[in-house]
Formats: sequence, structure tokens, C-alpha cells
Amino acid sequence: MFSALARFSVRFRWLVIIAWIAAVPIVIKTLPSLASVSQSNNSAFLPADSPSMQAMQMAAPFRGKQTNTTVTIVMSRAAGSLTAADQQAAAQVEQAVRKLPGVSMVRDQGLSPDGQADEIMVGVNSDFGSGADSLVSGIRSSFTQVSAPAGISFHLTGSLAKQVDANSTSKSSRNSAENYSILLIIILLLLVYRSLLAPLVTLLPAGISLALAGPLIAESTKLGLQVSEITQILLIVLILGAGTDYGLFLVFRVREELRRGLAPKEAVIRGVSRVGESITFSALTVMAALVSLLLATFGIYKGIGPGLAIGLAVMLLAALTLLPALLAVLGRAVFWPANLSKPQKNRLWGRLAGGIVQRPVIMLLAGIILFGALAGGVIGWQTTGFQDNSSSGGSSDSDQGSAVITSHFPAASNNPESLLMAFDQPVWNNLSTVAAAENKLAASPMFGAVGGPFGGGKASLNPARLARLHNLLGPPGSLPATPDPKLLAKAGGALTPQLYQLYRSTAQYISPDGRTVQFYGQLRAGASGSDAAMHAVPAMRTELTKVAGSIGAAKSGVAGQDAAAYDVSSAATSDLWRIVPIVLVIIAALLAIMLRSLVAPWYLIATVGLSYISSLGFAMIVFVHWGGQDGLNFILPFLMFIFSMALGEDYNILVMSRIREEAHGHISLRDAIAKAVGVTGGTVTSAGLILAGTFTVLGFSGGGNAQIEQIGFSIAFGILLDTFFVRTLLVPSVAVLLGRWNWWPSRLCRDHAAVVVERRQARQPRSRVIPSPETENEN
Repeated sequence: MFSALARFSVRFRWLVIIAWIAAVPIVIKTLPSLASVSQSNNSAFLPADSPSMQAMQMAAPFRGKQTNTTVTIVMSRAAGSLTAADQQAAAQVEQAVRKLPGVSMVRDQGLSPDGQADEIMVGVNSDFGSGADSLVSGIRSSFTQVSAPAGISFHLTGSLAKQVDANSTSKSSRNSAENYSILLIIILLLLVYRSLLAPLVTLLPAGISLALAGPLIAESTKLGLQVSEITQILLIVLILGAGTDYGLFLVFRVREELRRGLAPKEAVIRGVSRVGESITFSALTVMAALVSLLLATFGIYKGIGPGLAIGLAVMLLAALTLLPALLAVLGRAVFWPANLSKPQKNRLWGRLAGGIVQRPVIMLLAGIILFGALAGGVIGWQTTGFQDNSSSGGSSDSDQGSAVITSHFPAASNNPESLLMAFDQPVWNNLSTVAAAENKLAASPMFGAVGGPFGGGKASLNPARLARLHNLLGPPGSLPATPDPKLLAKAGGALTPQLYQLYRSTAQYISPDGRTVQFYGQLRAGASGSDAAMHAVPAMRTELTKVAGSIGAAKSGVAGQDAAAYDVSSAATSDLWRIVPIVLVIIAALLAIMLRSLVAPWYLIATVGLSYISSLGFAMIVFVHWGGQDGLNFILPFLMFIFSMALGEDYNILVMSRIREEAHGHISLRDAIAKAVGVTGGTVTSAGLILAGTFTVLGFSGGGNAQIEQIGFSIAFGILLDTFFVRTLLVPSVAVLLGRWNWWPSRLCRDHAAVVVERRQARQPRSRVIPSPETENEN
């Protein structure tokens, strides 16, 4: 199969190259970009039956049915109360914002108790995706499009606006990740190949695959696939890293065949036929592990898995077609100025391999001690980062907006949790129950501040007064920003402009039909967005359920940043324990098929599993025990498992397939291992350094983002650990100790049993036959 594919790529090499190059502009022009369909809000990936998502449905009367998240426009005057002209400017901003794509609703939340600030809530469509940057920019542009009176300032704040502002501070460093990765790979490839064209030939298929993979993944979202922003970052690293690995596997083998005297085209065909299976099974192992993430409940994992699998499939196809075509066109010039006539020497890896096969027990124990020491770092294990706590330095527009809210509004209004209660009947006729719920929540030690229709510090409303205003004015959400003078005159002294604005603000607490009530709560455990607040969510839900039951509410729920973060935590942890066994079974099955063995897959998976735990221990030591961070990012254990198990098996497959190839030459297993490790040692080391280097660049390009730094540096360390210790110490040592049973029940196991018998017989001294006197006389 691989020989036929190689002959096709070599024979039609120019057609293959032209087809791949022409595909790039066609795909980019006809398919959507990956950035246009990516989402950055973790809660958007939660299953519909999670408590926070159900609470979001309860909050629909306040946020709009299609609202996924909200941002807040804050208008304020530095000195004095807002005037009617100020309110008119706010109305113009609301009208302009309603026309923006992605906006599901705009609602004036009312004036602050001191009358110097006004809040306007803007809902963002749940399917708006990665257009957060353009939406935030569009809203802020509307501030300058109105004729605002002097002394008025507008700001946009909220979790989404803060995230956009924080991202913008490190955007340039993140955008440079791809460029720095390419530069690093080129430098390393120049050192590895010692030639000028080989690095470019190795990288070109990866670059073309990266250009094609993004639009193809974006197109797959039409089938329901969700894509997060982390997918874009990991796609760059995976395609460039893994693609370079596959290129190294093939180019090194082609160079080896050229040194044996084959013609360039025949060397390419022979190289693909030899390592094509290894490359394919390596890619299939990673792809199978990634596709298994479809079984996850958390949408981020569902999107990361299939999305990266699509990219890897494109890369595999390029490695088996485009790269051989390029090698066939350039021939020996690929390796210029290296001298291919000289035989390749593997002194370092040859000596190391010889030491391993001679002392496998010592090598195995040394590896276990090293990995065990690192694994001890998982003591005190804790995850964090379920929400974006990125900072833009305190001087951004969103930070200034938060400062205005803190200065002019009650404490519960600053990025609070929404405490929701649903009733069977409208509460307008029984507002005393709402007041009772507000009082009980405010008295609870769970909350540091609670906002409701009767609270807010300087508010002067009570149930009876609120009921009269409702009878006089109707639902507060339908009232204009400024009261009708005729209405004020008709009401006499019973309705003042201040009381009118106060009543309008209750629209954020009581739904238009009166069946849903919303309170704002700030947890005493910690500030919104902190891990302490997130961990307090279960107790907060219990407290809310108790209060809701005491006043006869039909149901209750908590919506907000911390509630969503807790559900993300639960979903991520549950998926980790669900997916891990599935991935292990899939990888074991592929290894068994590839190696024709039921024994080798077990210890190959065990060694990579030990490497995974050790890498997590290293991450805990560096970032938590030494670095003082609260814990490891919630997505890190999952990603490290996928990459450690899948990419780690890449190198296992390459080494074990070469051992099997050498073992077929009827030599002892020890000799086969020594030769295979000596030949592949440089390839595996180079591939591991390059892949680890790309993840290291990712860590440095995080721009201070703890999530990106942890992912980049931790996975890089895991790859290096796997490259220099698992592949050089653990796997060869176990293989030597198991002997021919590595290949059970395949024919190779029986063949090597015969080889062992033959060698034992060859080592036995032949008995000397002493001729009898009769025979001697006959001679």
C-alpha cells in the first residue's frame, strides 16, 4: 500500500505539488476562517442540563432568550447628577448598540442611588462566536457617535469586555507564536540536517497543512462542532510540531537509503514503504485519541478533539504525498552540502543502546526512581483557572467602568451572581414574599452583599410603594428613560423624577410577567472570578434553594461567572475520568495491530502513563509549590494526557517498528534493540526537541497568561521526558527483559525462540570423536 502510494507521488510529483499549492487559495477563499467561528466563553461549552445553563434559561426574561453573556455600558458624570440631556445621550447609545450584529438585547438598568451614573446591560447572542473583539469595538465606537454633553463619560465593562481588553495587551506576543515556532524549527532542522534545503522541504508540508486545516475545521462547525480559541493555538503547535516529526521520520530514512547507494527516486519509494506505516499509525493514534473526545460532555473538549484530528489528517496526507513528491523533485540536493557518501555514525546512541541491553535492570530501576520522584509533585493536587482572570493592568476601559460601578452602585452590582427564583403566580400581588427573600439572603453569612428591588443602600422602596407604582406606571421595563411631564403632574407629589428612575431600575429584578425574580449576590468567600468564590457555589446553591423554598418559589438557580466556572470544573473533571480509559483502550488496540503483539502495548502504555504522571508532578512543583499559583489550569491535565499518550506513542511506534524490522533479520532481540535504538536515537531526539521547542515557544508567547504558560511549558517538559528517558531507558530495558515475548503471539515470537536455540547450540562446544584402533588401522 505505502509502496504504491510512494510510486504514485514520485511518478506524478509535479501534479501532486501543484495540487497542494493550488488548494490553499481555493480553500481559504471558499471556506470560513477558524477565527470567525471560535468561541472564548467557557460557559458556552457547557451541556444544556448543567445547573448554570438551566439558570441562564430562567434569566431569559432579564437577558433575552438568545443571550449567552452580557456586557455593561456605564455612563457617569464626575460631578453632579445626570441631566435629561445626559439621559438622551444614553438613549442614543442604546439605539446604536441595538443595530450591532451579535446583540440580542439592550436594557437600561437604571440610575445609581446618587444619580451620577447609569447602567445599560447589553446581551450577546449565544452563537456570536469569536466576534467578541469586533462587538466590543463596535459598542465603544457608538460612544463617540452621539452628541454627549460635556462632562459625560462612557465605559464598557463586564467579563467579556475585560477579556477582550486583557487579550489586546498580549495580542502581539500571541500572534508571534507561529513565527517564532517556525524560526525555532528551522534553526533546529539546520542543526539536525546540516543542509540548507532539508529544513524547508520538511516544513513546507506542515505550513500548507496549517493553512488548509483552519478553514476545514471552521467548515465542520456547520455540523455542530464547537471550536474554542485554544483550538487555534494548539492547531499551530500540533501541525508544526507533529508535521515536522513526520517529516523527520521520512527524510532521515530517505537519507539512510541514499547512503546505501539507492537512486534518489528509489530511495524515496523505499523510505515511504518502510516508515509510511509508522507515520500513519502514529497519526492514527493521535487522531483516535482526539476523536474519542466526542464522548466528552464539555464542549471545549468536543471541539478540541475532532478539530485537531482534522488538522492532523491533513498533515498525514501531506506527509505521505507532498513530502515524497518534493524529495523526488530535489533528489540529493535536499541534503546539500552534506556528504552522503560517508556512512552515518551513531556513536552516542550506539554506546547508549549497548549499555541498555547489557544492564537492563539497572536502567529500568534508574528510570523508575527518576519518574517516581517527579510524580511525588502531585501531592497537594489542585486545579484552577476555570474562568479568565486576565488583567489588562487596571488602566483599560473595562477596568475604568468597573471602578465607576464600585463608586456609584451598591457592592452587589459589581459582576455579581444572579440569584433567580421562579414563581407559579406573578409576584406583583404579593411583593412581601420578594422582600422576605431579599432580607433572608442579605442576612445569610454566605453573602457579603445582596441587591434587590428593596435594597441597594439608599433605595426607599417598600412592597406597598412598589405595588402602587406598578399599578400607576405598569411594568418598569417598558418605561422610557425620562418620565412624561404630564404623568408627573398627574401623580402630583406621589411621583418624583428620582422615584421614577428608582422604579425603572426594578426591571432588572422582576420580570415583565412578574413570575421570575432576580437578586444580585456577592459571595463573602471571595471576589467574583476567584477560585474561592467558585468553590463556594455548591453552598450558595443550597442556601438559595432553602430561601426559595421558604417563600413558596417553584424553583431557583444561580447564573453567573462563578456558577458557570463550577460547572465547567465538574464537567472537565468528569470527562477526564470518563475519557482516559477509552483513550487507553484505543491506543492499545492500535499498538497491538501495528506491532502484531498483545504484550508490548501494555508496557508501552504503562511507560507513557508514568511519564504523564511525572509531568503533572513537575507542573505542580514548578507552578504551584515553587511558583505560588493556586493550582494547575483545569484543561492542562486533560491536554497533557492526550498529548503524552498519543504523541508519546508516536516515538514508541517508530522505535518498536524499527526493532521489529531489525528482528526480522534473524538476529537476537538484544542486537535488534541495540541497532534500532542506535539508528532511531537521533531521529527521536531531533523530533522530540522540535516538538518540545514549539510548545516552549507557546509558553513564552502567552503574554503573562498563566493558562498558556502552564500548557506550553508543561507539555514541553513531558515531551522531553518522554524523548530522553522513556524511549532511551524504560522501553528498551523492558523489551530486553521480556525477550521474545515482546512479539507474542505473532510468528516473530516463535522465530526468535528458534534463534535463541540456534545460538545456544552454537555456543556449546562440540565433543571430539576419538577414533577406535580399528578405524585408525583402516586409515
